[in-house]
Amino acid sequence: MPDKTSYQQLQPEERLAIASLRLQDVSIRAMALMLGRSPATISRELMRNSSATGYASVPAEARSTARRSAGRRPVKLCLQSVCWRVVLTLLDWKWSPQQISGTLKRMVRCDVA
Repeated sequence: MPDKTSYQQLQPEERLAIASLRLQDVSIRAMALMLGRSPATISRELMRNSSATGYASVPAEARSTARRSAGRRPVKLCLQSVCWRVVLTLLDWKWSPQQISGTLKRMVRCDVA
């Protein structure tokens, strides 16, 4: 059975190379071979991030970043908050997520009351 490969997001340098190769009318398969990517990845990138004027790397990067952040839930705890420190401490003490959640709910209730 083949090893699982992990997907890596396209880097700005790769998008710049795609834009340059696109201007030179290089085929999708040739681009994929040069970049060490799947032809489907290159094709998908060109379909998603091309505009009426063609493919440009900077707007493509901006669109990709916007899509990636739009699909994420907002964070529940700020990494600089006291609650986050409490969570880390309780995890070090081998508390379960349910115990930590209950403790945080009681702490917040006490602070508000």
